[in-house]
Amino acid sequence: YGIKQEELAAALEVSRQTIGSLENGRYNPSIQLAFKIARYFHMSIEDIFIYEED
Repeated sequence: YGIKQEELAAALEVSRQTIGSLENGRYNPSIQLAFKIARYFHMSIEDIFIYEED
């Protein structure tokens, strides 16, 4: 998508560190943040995130 972490973080109202942690799999987003991300990219949550049971 060519968007910088800072730009995405600002659009989603989270820190750049949060975006980095999401990208690296170190952080699972809240359902609210997951919806914001899906809405931002005009996709469904299922298209972006894969649910894995612990």
